[in-house]
Amino acid sequence: MKIFLRILLGIVLVLGLIGIFAPKEFSLQRDITINKPKGLVFDELKLLRNHDKWSAWSKKDPNMKKEFVGTDGTVGFTSRWESKNEELGVGEQEIKKIVAGERLETEIRFKVPFEAAFSSYLTTESVSANQTKVTLGMHDEMPFPINILGFIMNVCFDNKTKIIKDFDATLAGLKTELEK
Repeated sequence: MKIFLRILLGIVLVLGLIGIFAPKEFSLQRDITINKPKGLVFDELKLLRNHDKWSAWSKKDPNMKKEFVGTDGTVGFTSRWESKNEELGVGEQEIKKIVAGERLETEIRFKVPFEAAFSSYLTTESVSANQTKVTLGMHDEMPFPINILGFIMNVCFDNKTKIIKDFDATLAGLKTELEK
């Protein structure tokens, strides 16, 4: 019994140390340059229904059930999904803020297979009259002890690399869609 308690205490101490030193925030962003004017690019981005045409997530399950609530392109509009693909599960994305022509902020909420929420954003910046830099990013606060799980997901399951891959595929899909 003493050995078991020592092992348990050791595990608790290791997890506690991870929690103390692991980041309390998670941020990630990627960008791409699209050969179209900023206004045209932002008009595509601000409508969540359009995202199904080029989002890497939408391509993972073309048969997912979708529901839209509200007026697309306005604060409060919500896109809900339900997928049999465990990676996608059940969730929703809600427009939280729009800075006309420049920035779209959303909150993505997963409900199944786990509950989680994080902020995401898309920004546009003119590179030239006919070129626009689009940045796709996300941000999440991870207070203790949630940061332990975030650390384990990123280190053990390489979660950050998977997200980068999806971000890059999404931006490439957007570029292809707008430049065709």
